[in-house]
Amino acid sequence: MTVNAAESEQTQSRKADHLRICLEDDVEFRELGTGLERYHFRHCCLPELDLGEIDLRTWFFGKSLQAPFLISSMTGGTEAAKLINQRLAEVAQAQGLAMGVGSQRVAVENPALSHTFDVRSLAPDILLFANLGAVQLNYGYGVDQCQRAIAMLEADALILHINPLQEAVQSRGDQNFKGLFDKIERLCYLLPIPVIAKEVGNGISGEMAQRLIDVGVQAIDVAGAGGTSWAKVEGKRAQDVRQRRLGALFSDWGIPTADCLVQVRSQFPDIPLIASGGLRNGLDVAKALALGANLGGLASPFLKAAADSPETLNQLVDLLKSELATVLFCTGNANIEELRHSDSLERLK
Repeated sequence: MTVNAAESEQTQSRKADHLRICLEDDVEFRELGTGLERYHFRHCCLPELDLGEIDLRTWFFGKSLQAPFLISSMTGGTEAAKLINQRLAEVAQAQGLAMGVGSQRVAVENPALSHTFDVRSLAPDILLFANLGAVQLNYGYGVDQCQRAIAMLEADALILHINPLQEAVQSRGDQNFKGLFDKIERLCYLLPIPVIAKEVGNGISGEMAQRLIDVGVQAIDVAGAGGTSWAKVEGKRAQDVRQRRLGALFSDWGIPTADCLVQVRSQFPDIPLIASGGLRNGLDVAKALALGANLGGLASPFLKAAADSPETLNQLVDLLKSELATVLFCTGNANIEELRHSDSLERLK
C-alpha cells in the first residue's frame, strides 16, 4: 500500500485538528445522555467493611489491573500527541491501568511518526491496545498493516474502531463500509492477538455485537452516546457548509452507553465488555460495571489532565480510584466482582 506525502500530511493535520478541538471546544452531546443518569445505587448504611481494604483489582485478557479503568484511545501522530501519550503511559504503568492509543493509521502510512505512539518502553507491564479503523480494510489495509500497528506497540490486543457517522461527516471521509464483516473475520482468524470492536461514541447495539462476535471479535467496547460527539468535532473542522450542517444535525446521534451495555451483556454473559462513551468519574464507571462492563474507559478527562501536567493526571487517577472505592464501600461490596454481580444498582422510575 502506497500513500503519497500529501495524503500523509492530510492525515497528520486531521489528527492535530482533532486534538485541538477536543481540548479547546465544546464537543459534548447536548440532549442525549449516557443513560447512566437513569440509574442510582441503593445505599448501604452499615456495610461491614473497612474502606481501606476495598479491592479495586481486576483482570482483563489475562493481565492484572490495579483498577478497572481504561485510558481510552485518543491521539497520536503529532509531537503534542506524543507528549500526551507518554504521560498517559507513565501513569498507566504507575497506577496499574489499561491503555489504548489513538488510530495508528498516520504512523502506518508514515513510519517516521511511529515514535508518537512508542509508549511500551515507558509502560512495559500495562495492558496496551493498538488501534486502526475498520473501514481501512476497504482502503488497502489488511493483515500486514494490522501487524505493523501491533508491533509498533507490542500490543496485547488490536482495537478496530467503527465510525460510520464520523466518516460521513468528515471532509473527504472514507465512506465505503461494504463487506467489512468478511474482512474482519479473516483478520480475527489470522492475527495472533484478540481483536476488540469499538465504536467512537455512537454505540454498538446487541444486534451488531452478535454479528461482530460471530465473525471472531473477542471483546466489545460499546463506546455509546453521551460523551464526545465526533460528528460535532468533524463539523467544527468542516471545509464546507454541507459538512458543517451534517455535524450539527447529527451531533446527538447514537445509542446511549447504558442501553448498549444492557443489550450486549444480556445477550452475551461472558464476552469481555468495555464501557466507554461519556464516563466522566468513578461513579459513572461503577454504574457501568454494575450493568455488566468489565472495564470503564475514559477519554476526555484523561486527555485534558494529561495536557495539563503529569501531576494533574496522577491526581485524576487517585480521585477516580477514591470515587469507585466509595461506591463499593457504600453499597457493601468488597471488590469489583461483588459489585458486578450485586443487585445494588436500581433504575429510577
